[in-house]
Amino acid sequence: MKRNLSILALCASSLGFSVLIPAVASAQSDDAFFNMANRPTLNFYGVSGLIDMPSAEALPDGEIGIGISSFGGSTRTTLTFQATPRIQASFRYSGIKDATFSSFDTYRDRSFDVRFLLNREGRYLPAVTIGLQDFAGTGIYAGEFIAATKNFSGGRIPGTVKATVGLGWGRLGSSGAIGAPFGSDRAQFEAGDTGGELSVDQWFRGDAAPFAGLEWQINEKWGLKAEYSSDAYTLETGSDIFERKSRLNFGAEYQVASGVRLGGYYLYGSEVGVNLQFLLNPKRPISQMRIPAPRPYKIRPSRSSDPQAYSRDWAVSEAAASVEVRDALIPLLEAEGLTLIEARTTASTVEVRYSNERYRPTSVSVGRVARLLAAIMPASVETFRIVPVVNDLAQSVVVFRRSDLEALEVSPNSPDALLAVTGFENASSTLSGSAKNEALFPSFNWSIGPYLKRRFFDPNEPVRFDAGVELNLSYQPAPGWTIAGQVQHRLTGSFDETLGKNDSLLPRVRSDTVLYDRGGDTSLTQLYVSRQWKSTPDIYTRFSAGYLERAFGGVSAEALWKPVSSRLALGVEANYVKQRAFDSVLKFQDYSVATGHASAYYEFNNGYLGQVDVGRYLAGDVGVTVSLEREFNNGWRVGGFFTKTDASSEEFGVGSFDKGITLTIPFDWMFGKPDTRTRSTTIRPFTRDGGAKLDAPGRLYEQVRSGHRANLVGNWSGVWE
Repeated sequence: MKRNLSILALCASSLGFSVLIPAVASAQSDDAFFNMANRPTLNFYGVSGLIDMPSAEALPDGEIGIGISSFGGSTRTTLTFQATPRIQASFRYSGIKDATFSSFDTYRDRSFDVRFLLNREGRYLPAVTIGLQDFAGTGIYAGEFIAATKNFSGGRIPGTVKATVGLGWGRLGSSGAIGAPFGSDRAQFEAGDTGGELSVDQWFRGDAAPFAGLEWQINEKWGLKAEYSSDAYTLETGSDIFERKSRLNFGAEYQVASGVRLGGYYLYGSEVGVNLQFLLNPKRPISQMRIPAPRPYKIRPSRSSDPQAYSRDWAVSEAAASVEVRDALIPLLEAEGLTLIEARTTASTVEVRYSNERYRPTSVSVGRVARLLAAIMPASVETFRIVPVVNDLAQSVVVFRRSDLEALEVSPNSPDALLAVTGFENASSTLSGSAKNEALFPSFNWSIGPYLKRRFFDPNEPVRFDAGVELNLSYQPAPGWTIAGQVQHRLTGSFDETLGKNDSLLPRVRSDTVLYDRGGDTSLTQLYVSRQWKSTPDIYTRFSAGYLERAFGGVSAEALWKPVSSRLALGVEANYVKQRAFDSVLKFQDYSVATGHASAYYEFNNGYLGQVDVGRYLAGDVGVTVSLEREFNNGWRVGGFFTKTDASSEEFGVGSFDKGITLTIPFDWMFGKPDTRTRSTTIRPFTRDGGAKLDAPGRLYEQVRSGHRANLVGNWSGVWE
């Protein structure tokens, strides 16, 4: 009970940089990577740049930047991710006060940027980057650029001086234009534009204007910046938000800590601004992982020195031998945070199926099981077949030769050497003749504790909160069967104060969320029964029925084809659901829909995960969702998605189509202790009815892939930890 309360209390902090930012200052401080002499800094748009203008620099691969800047009535908060060594992507949420083109006191805008490093900086040639700013938003910040940056070190000037020159279009080409080299036709921002469309025909069109700047990093702490801006700030000056008197900007920045930088600036001859920058890298944990050392590997005597040790007489009765192994393994595995499900042994081979509640990298748990088998199995057992299991789904069979484990543990490059001789097989749905852990079922679990929810991008209030108490119940009567429910009682919050106007032209499957918030303080968010099992060694299956999410109840069925050594997986899901009542725990409304998707998943090299879903969504619209994530070996995941359906931009409303950013942070990365839990969030600029998916519990792919070959290999060194 104590553990459940602590888990829920941690989750109540919710995912986000409220958890991470305070730790950035103390993390990674000894890493030479943080030598500020050569490290890119963020501009007022939260991307690699000078003050208000971009530079050609790329952040280190995998870097995440958060920029919060304010000047001249404008505040911008930007999340930037260096998705590959050459591609940088950003999402920005901005507020402009007292804008005459908006009926709100503060006009709020969402925008996306992307940029590509064309050339890395060399001894003589500068870095060159081409970029798109606000390419899928309303277009209020829309612009394109090409920039070059060169780093100058040495000589009599201390520190490092970087020089940037560039050419901008759109917003970045509105002051000091020198012509329109690719055509003069370009649409301007108009109030009320729903945004979201990719105006490819506008890119690099219209006037082009030069910009330039210098950055002097004096030492590890202090830096100075100066730039010549090509942004006329036409909308802001036209609304009398501020007066632009100059094209020159100046600033000083101070490195507060290794990942925190603060700057003050004088901009456009009339305004004072501030910029707070946070930088962190998922590759470098906040706390170094502290995993208890494994027990020493037990080496068998040689057959010549002790032939009797290799006798097979102990396994004349395989059933009795399996029971003996089961009983010996249960307490040993429990001490490692693992749970034995079943075991089967012969005189030469043992197969163990287990679940893992402690180690996020499955390879670590596989290695721990192998050490325990070496400690208790007679010398005649040469083959270890180790099967991680998640919710009664046997993921794979990892096949070790015991002699390989004995020979390679202390050899050079032991992880690679062991991987070369390890087998990976599809696990059968059942293990005949095994000795099962009969204490596992039936199983009842419950937890109670606080919850905290956040909702973003309301026009009147950018961030809203709800907090209360949450009760979770789960009953497993038999392997693969689950009956689960969740009840929440709200104690305080502002969700029900969200702007109530709804002009959706589609069935209101998501845009009526505020009516659920106003329906009552106590809600039954889920109550369902589910069964999942393996139909064949390659095919996983799930069926669920009940109140599947707060807004819908019904039935959901899914099948997934995923061979253990294949990077490709194919799945299909079919659902028939009915919309739940706003103010009743159990009743339904009249709206019902058949929805579902055919899905393809692919694990690319270097941790990139792609997914394509084609099918029918909750509002009856038909289309496709494309997702791409990058997963780091330590469990961090950062990605994005978009959905296009046959719902028109007018039907969808503001934003034109569904899109967003996904972020997953593992608990062990934050706290340095073994933990299988992660915390995930999805940031959507707009939550509308088009492209909306059912939030069905227990989808199969993420349950299955963690114990398959590609995921195991990604953290393979863990088998020796």
